[in-house]
Amino acid sequence: MNRQMVLVGFLQAQNCTNLPSSWRHPDSRDDSLSADYYQEIGKILEAGKFHMAFFDDRLAMPDRYGNDHAHTVEYGIRCVKMDPLIVLTTMGIVTDKLGLGATCSTTYYEPFDVARRFATLDLMSGGRAGWNVVTSLNDGEALNMGRDSHPEHDSRYDKADEFMEVVLGHWDTWEDGALIMDKNSGRFADPAKVKRLDHKGPAFKSRGPFTVPRSQQGHPVIIQAGASGRGQRFAGRWGEVIFTAARNLTAAKEGYTSVRNEAAKAGRDPDQMFLCNLTTPVCAATKTEAEDRMALINKLPLEIDALSLLAEALNYDFACKDLDAPLTTEELKSMQGILGIRDGVLKNSGKSNPSARDFVTFSGRGQVNDAMVGGPREIADKLEEMFVERGCDGFVIAATYVPGSYADFVQHVVPELQRRGLFQKEYRGKTLRENLGLKRPTAGAWKAQSRDAAE
Repeated sequence: MNRQMVLVGFLQAQNCTNLPSSWRHPDSRDDSLSADYYQEIGKILEAGKFHMAFFDDRLAMPDRYGNDHAHTVEYGIRCVKMDPLIVLTTMGIVTDKLGLGATCSTTYYEPFDVARRFATLDLMSGGRAGWNVVTSLNDGEALNMGRDSHPEHDSRYDKADEFMEVVLGHWDTWEDGALIMDKNSGRFADPAKVKRLDHKGPAFKSRGPFTVPRSQQGHPVIIQAGASGRGQRFAGRWGEVIFTAARNLTAAKEGYTSVRNEAAKAGRDPDQMFLCNLTTPVCAATKTEAEDRMALINKLPLEIDALSLLAEALNYDFACKDLDAPLTTEELKSMQGILGIRDGVLKNSGKSNPSARDFVTFSGRGQVNDAMVGGPREIADKLEEMFVERGCDGFVIAATYVPGSYADFVQHVVPELQRRGLFQKEYRGKTLRENLGLKRPTAGAWKAQSRDAAE
């Protein structure tokens, strides 16, 4: 079969999408606190044969700008953040084959807890779960979770590596075929096929035995979005679906090659991972209609949206300086969180000491400057180019209003991609791994990869 795109719907369990102004759109539903809101999105994505619905998450509302949450609440800048795992279960009830992915932090949760939550979702959804591994971003999250400050960037990834070893270790402790369920003999499972982990490491201790058997797909799919050098090494070692955010084909191809090289260095098969680039399509039946829609969308963002999200993502208070004052080298080095944003601004602005206004202009945070605008052919042409030129293996589709953006894409773009043979017309199977074309993992396979890389 010819290589085909992976499509993921980008979601957040909150009052807006990744575009904070989306709730202001006149056609956005205003009941984002209801199950029906997310269930409609799930039905739309499954009708469009999307591989997965994915929820981004933070453990704090954006309050780093001015160290105050008032602007966040007043302007609805992602001020609501519900538990995405629970929201996903409501979507799983009304879908059969759509993958269900959610974010959970390795910095502020315990490995056993995360392993159990996602293994349970995997069983309850028939093998459709995916876990997006993040290390969190800022001090607001730290303070909510009982810490004084957010840990340093690279140290978080060092801890996350051990976190992964514990989670995967627990998922491996139930062998396939462990369940017997013989009512006549009274034997439920074979104790010889259920092990204890007994992990004792620098950051974590976890004994076991684990309490959830393996699912139809073995264990949840691992999702990652590391953009920095350390993040890419982490993604290359663990990620099966990798989210990227390249703004042009050249950058996409560079990132694609880098992450696949990291996977090879880690002893993995790079073809057993999918890099999906974040894309914001504004589409309609014709290019003219799409441009009219874009004109309305462009009226929605406020400057405070971008400043708030930049402060959140980089754990740096942009309110502490004049908007046009250059940031010092020391201030730039002090930034944490998504360092790919900082590095992108430095590169795209051409300035070694950009201002806060430069960050607003060149980061794209809170805006839709890089939206793909057009009718079915125009959008499909752009997606096809990046896909065929190996800038990515698929796309994370972000919405500008909900649920209309998803419905527009499914109605107008998906049929064109299918006509070109670039996207599936039917699901391949029932589990997320089957539909992605990922092999079902054998217990301990990740350990063999680590040994291969070391040798």
